[in-house]
Amino acid sequence: MIKGHEFACFLAVVCLAGFLPPAAAQQPSAPTDAPGFSPSEPTPKDPRTRARAHTELGSLYFQEGNLIVALEELTLAAAIDPDYAPAFATRGLVLYYVKEFDSAEKDFQRALSLEDRNPEISNNYGWFLCQTGRAKESIEYFERAYRDPLYQTPANAYLNAGACHIKIGQLDTAQDALQKSLRLMPNNPQALYHLGEAAYLRGNYDAARKHLMSAFQLTDPGPEMLWLLLRTERRLGNRADEQSLAIQLRRRYPDSPEYQELLKRNYE
Repeated sequence: MIKGHEFACFLAVVCLAGFLPPAAAQQPSAPTDAPGFSPSEPTPKDPRTRARAHTELGSLYFQEGNLIVALEELTLAAAIDPDYAPAFATRGLVLYYVKEFDSAEKDFQRALSLEDRNPEISNNYGWFLCQTGRAKESIEYFERAYRDPLYQTPANAYLNAGACHIKIGQLDTAQDALQKSLRLMPNNPQALYHLGEAAYLRGNYDAARKHLMSAFQLTDPGPEMLWLLLRTERRLGNRADEQSLAIQLRRRYPDSPEYQELLKRNYE
């Protein structure tokens, strides 16, 4: 299954909050609840309905970590209806995960050319830009998303914007966006994590610990959260807590970049 740790939901049919690469997964059997794919129903004839069905099926495979089959379904959807923007937008996400960044960029651009006012696509493209080293460019697309009064999940765009503002050192703006995300989606551990990150970068270690401990209680912490909390406890002089977190990081994520940094004693 695809797991999340940093960023918020993508398309409504692919609700993944920020992401780790898909873990190894067995190939699932084809879902039977996607429109147009019930064996007892005739295959729909109009291209848009068929493209939508293949896109939703591809999205389900994506969530299961079966990227090859997801790409096959999404490519079929795009071929059936070359004007169906969600097929290209969702395929762009999958292509990111197989590290086909140029192809992913083309798919997102195609999706935006078809539906430039679609807030989900704007949010997803912003996430892609931020993940591929173009954080400054990403902000515009998050703003498009959360300023759209019809967007049903603006908390996701605020969350993503906040995380990307941190990447470019805009900590005040990041904090504002993350707090807006939390007001719309209370107790979201990702928003709390990034508020902790922003506080840590400011040198406000008490606030960082408060946010991180709140996030810690709401989710199974990944290596990033353990590492940041460990460094926070170190800054506060809480050696027992620091050692406890180091043990957890070693036991649970021995192959993570964060644990390698711990071995090097590279705390900053």
